Amino acid sequence: MEDEILKVDVTDGIARLVMNRPAKLNALSDAMLAALTERLTALGADPDVRVIILAGAGKAFCAGHDLAEMQAGRSAPDGGAAYFNDLFARCGALMQLIPTLPQPVIAEVHGIATAAGCQLVATCDLAVAAEGTRFGVNGVNIGLFCSTPMVALTRNIGRKAAFELLTTGQFIDAARATELGLINRAVPHDALQAETRQLAQTIAAKLSAAVRIGKRAFYDQAQMTLADAYAHTGRVMAENMLLRDTDEGINAFLEKRAPDWA
Repeated sequence: MEDEILKVDVTDGIARLVMNRPAKLNALSDAMLAALTERLTALGADPDVRVIILAGAGKAFCAGHDLAEMQAGRSAPDGGAAYFNDLFARCGALMQLIPTLPQPVIAEVHGIATAAGCQLVATCDLAVAAEGTRFGVNGVNIGLFCSTPMVALTRNIGRKAAFELLTTGQFIDAARATELGLINRAVPHDALQAETRQLAQTIAAKLSAAVRIGKRAFYDQAQMTLADAYAHTGRVMAENMLLRDTDEGINAFLEKRAPDWA
């Protein structure tokens, strides 16, 4: 339905979620956070979904939190303290959910991705952006330091570049975002959806079990010491090798034929 806050299409193993509050630049309202959390959780449990794309309707990907809704929270007797703590906890839970999903999640970004919207881009496993897209963690410009977006940002790009963005509130374009590693690539605006789907199709064509094992290990090892990371990923690769379809994939490669994956 056109009036749904989150539109979902699943085709050929690729789920495309479109945040659908164009009049509010797809701000992360309470309802949007709930819808994203509910739908991503459901898709994560669907074995037929191999890749997830996250996009935004209208002129922008996502402009961050809904500031008008946040200001309304101040009317509570505590001045909004309980609401603000709950809001950022719920947003943080969504950001932590995405890396734990078994499927790769690709951000399809256009227009602007600011504050929590930029956090969402940094949180996704991959990101493709339209040329001309602007990125920023610009809360400092209105007196609200982007402390939670900082968590994802500093796990994507260098600390000095991140700190400059956080303290100046300045925006960067898609070319600079690519240089910093915030996104994978920038493409012409009219090719954004096709280029993002092509990336999703490339991943969806791989052995799903291997991609799921690999994504989990990717994030697990990043938190470990070097020795622990090698020990862990060694066990993961041994687990992967024991899969029937991995055996078939290697045999197919050696025999110069297409694999017959289940």
